[in-house]
Amino acid sequence: MDYVSALLPPAVMAVLFISVIRVIVKTQGGANKTKEDAAVDAALARAEGAGPSTSKADA
Repeated sequence: MDYVSALLPPAVMAVLFISVIRVIVKTQGGANKTKEDAAVDAALARAEGAGPSTSKADA
């Protein structure tokens, strides 16, 4: 029975790792993708708008 106690932790970790990967893959894209993309686009637009303005006096 020592082999069962030796193989159980790696088997449990493998199952948990595979399930985490499946959750990550399933949550990519879908209905929330457009909402997330819109939020990122809005944040980038705000960051570009609030950036330092370049003046021609530096040139």
